[in-house]
Amino acid sequence: MLEIDLNYATKPHWHRHDKEDEFFYVVEGLLVIDLEGRSVELLPRQGFVVPKGVPHRTRAPGKTIILMVESSGIIPTGDGA
Repeated sequence: MLEIDLNYATKPHWHRHDKEDEFFYVVEGLLVIDLEGRSVELLPRQGFVVPKGVPHRTRAPGKTIILMVESSGIIPTGDGA
């Protein structure tokens, strides 16, 4: 288990993962995943897969607890995007 303070006072950055999908599951709060052309809002007990190669950014308007499932080799900030 890993806890990260993403400090959303700064602007979330766009990135992508070229070789891996990324799964987000909300335990508590609200997570917004911005994709090109749309945004997905996740509430508690909802999940979403960002397919590999898709530019995205995540943000939360308040305290949010999420579960992220990704391989150990993934770079959280993206693969050179």
